[in-house]
This record gives sequence, structure tokens and C-alpha cells, in this order.
Amino acid sequence: MRIRVLGAVALAPLVLAACGTPPRKPDLTLPTAYQAPGAAAPADAIALDQWWTAFNDPELTALIQTALERSPDARSAAARLDEARATRRGTIWDIYLPDGELQGNARRTDSKVLDGTQLDIPGFANSGIQKNYGLNFDVSWELDFFGARRAARQVADADYAAVRFNYEATRASLAANVAQSYFEARGLAIQLEDARQTARLQNDLYQVASKRAAAGLAASSEADQSAASLAQSNAQAANLEAELQAAKRTLLILAGRGIDPVESLPAPAAVPTAPAVPASIPGELLARRPEVREAEMRVRSAAGTLRGAEVALFPRFTLTPGIGLTRSELPGFESTTRAWYIGGTLMQPILDIPQLLAQEKATRARAEQAVIAYEKAVQDAYGEAENTLVRLAADRRRVDLLTAGEARARKAYDAARKRYDMGFDDLTAAVTAETNWRTARTALTGAQVQSLTRTVQAYKAIGGGWTPLDNKAATAAKTPAKEPQA
Repeated sequence: MRIRVLGAVALAPLVLAACGTPPRKPDLTLPTAYQAPGAAAPADAIALDQWWTAFNDPELTALIQTALERSPDARSAAARLDEARATRRGTIWDIYLPDGELQGNARRTDSKVLDGTQLDIPGFANSGIQKNYGLNFDVSWELDFFGARRAARQVADADYAAVRFNYEATRASLAANVAQSYFEARGLAIQLEDARQTARLQNDLYQVASKRAAAGLAASSEADQSAASLAQSNAQAANLEAELQAAKRTLLILAGRGIDPVESLPAPAAVPTAPAVPASIPGELLARRPEVREAEMRVRSAAGTLRGAEVALFPRFTLTPGIGLTRSELPGFESTTRAWYIGGTLMQPILDIPQLLAQEKATRARAEQAVIAYEKAVQDAYGEAENTLVRLAADRRRVDLLTAGEARARKAYDAARKRYDMGFDDLTAAVTAETNWRTARTALTGAQVQSLTRTVQAYKAIGGGWTPLDNKAATAAKTPAKEPQA
């Protein structure tokens, strides 16, 4: 009866482990299309892998390429990838290769009988010098009957893939940050140019007001008012110049060129035309968003870890072969022995079963957390993509409206300036018209820069800025192999 009870206890973990189930399948249900207005370019019209080339800006392309090579963020991500690659390689060696070590020993004994009978028979002397040498190579190899090795390999591969996708996500985010900072710097350059033009116009108005006041054609207060406006314009220009210099320095640091002078970074006072964002469907995010792929790999790693926790309840079979070489040198006698041996062990957890079951339960809970994190990553990616596309469409409509408004405000200012120069209107009317025009132009510039940065966000949101691993494999397969060099 006791033997039966012990056998049932020993078999209980096997039954529980055999009934173990993998983590639940994530719910990745997504809409078939985005609820975002606006016409998009065909999916193959613009390469998402290097979307920044669609802006046709050599300076932007050079900045991003430099950042991907020299930026601290990019180099740190590459170092983490190297670490993960080495860790995976070491884990695989540990999984598939047997454990073994070579041991050697040597001993010299000098014996002398002080009291008693001294034996001097060859091979049985109890005095004199004895030398013993030994060399053994012992190997331990665990047989994988229940999939522990496969589970460990799954964890190693998934962890490495997760780090690889994190590396790609870091580089994609870095490219987007460089582009946004670059366009923001160009927006500041436009504002600085506008401020300088405003100061020039205010100076012209001041000169006209001063001449009219000296000729008695206008009150001297007009000249004072114009001088005050001129001082404000100069102060605004000085502030924008400092902001532009700071933005350039920040961009240089982001691109890994922190020691370069700010003059080495051109920022033309013009807003380029934003390219159309390629058409995309929500389901493509599962393959194109690197952080989504990373979350997927975390689920695979958690599933492998869970399987390993279940297999820990099974018996473990280990083979222990080995070889040995022994040499003894005694007074009048020498011998060398060579031997090989093989053994095995069987281990079945008994007293550790409660602890192993608790660990398996905790591992299953962590696997569920990984599944939930994967679902959240998918939902976040979809929400970010749709929201960005919706806002981008609104930004472009706003740019169109402000462009028309800025043109009408400029036309009104030109007419008011001519009437003031001819003496038909006072200075207040001219300054009001100019203020309205400058306000409209500032709003237009801000909307154009925001539309550019939103375009960058849209490229990143739909998974641009990197080449998926399956695409890389397909490209490598299509590329003819180079002849080996001698």
C-alpha cells in the first residue's frame, strides 16, 4: 500500500504537467480600415523603410543616416543587440552541448618508517617515494524526453528576436525624432526671417512717420508709436535667433554631431511640401510595427518559459560517461591504468512538488501578462495610427485654408501700405494691416510645420523606418551572391 501511495505521488506531477496548456491566444481583432479621411498614395508608391527620402531633402537624409550610425541612442541599441546575440549563442551551447570537464591530479609521497618493520617488497614497500598521477574526463548529458531543451531554445530565440525588434523600434523612433527636430528648426528659421522682415518694414514705417512729422503732415506720436513697434520687432527677432541656434544644437546632438558648429547645419527658411502617406490597413501593423513584433516575441518567450516550468515536474534522465588514466610509481613497481565508464541517474521531484507547482502557476500568470501586453500594444498601435492619420488630414485642410487667408491678408496689407505712403490713411491703419498679415503668415507657417511633423508621425505610426526581417530575407534571396575573393 505504501509503495502504491508513493507511486501515485510520483506520478501526480506527471499527470498535471501532461495536462498543461500553453498561454491563451491573444485577441488581435482589428477593423478592416481606418476611419481617416483623405487620399493616400498607393502602398508601393513610397518605400516605408526609408520614408525620409520621400521629402527630397538631401540634408534631412544625411542627418538621419548620420544619426543611425553615430547617435548614442543608436549605438546603445546596437550594443544591447550584440549582448542579446551573445547571450543566445551561449544559451544554445548550454542547451545542446553536454557538460564535461577535464581533471588532472598528481601526488608525491615520501614515507619513512620510524618504528616498526620496514617492508621493501616491490610494489608493497611501506617507505620510500611514491608518485601517483591521474587524468579524468567526465561528461554529463541530460536526455530530453519531455521537451525541456526545445522550450529553452524557444525562450532563447524569442528573447533575442524581442531585442532585435526593440533595436529596430529605437532606430525608427530616432529617425522620426531627427526629422521632426529638423522641420521644427526650419519653422524657426521661417519665423526668424518673418521677424526680420517685420523689423525692416517697421523701420520703413518709422522713417516715413518721422519725415511726415518733421514736415508737419502728421503728429509726432505716430513716429513714437512706430519706434516702439520697431523695438518690439527687433526684440522678437533676437529671441527667435537664439531659439533657432538652440534648436540646431539640439538637432546636432540628436544626430551624433554634438561637437560640430551650429553653422554647419543649414536650416533654409522655407517649408517643403509634405509627401503623401502610403495607404495602409490596420492588419499591416502586426507585421510592420517593431514594438508590436517585440510584444509578440515576449509572448513566445513566456510560452517557452511556461513549458519549461511544466517540464520541471517530469523525471530527469542523465547519462554520465567518462574516461580516466591513472599512473602509480612505487619503489620497485610502476603501473598505468586506463578505464572508461558510463552511468546514469534518474531524478524525480517529490518534496519539491508544491514549490514547483507554485512556480508553474506564477509563470502562467506572467505569460498572461505578456499576452495582455501584446493585445495592448496592438490596440495602442492601431489607435496611434488612426489618430495620426485623422489629425494629418485635418492639418492639411488647415494649411489650405490658412494659405488662402494669408494671401488675402498680404493683399490687404499692400493696399494699406500704398494708401499710407500716399497720405490717404494714417499709420494705425497700415500697422493694423501689417499685423493682420504677419499673424496670418505666422499661423500658416505653424500649420505647415505641424503638417510636416504629423507626416513624419504618420510614417512612423504605420510602421515605417525599418525593414522587416521577412523583407530582408526576401531581398537577400533576390540579390545574386558575390564570388568569393581569393
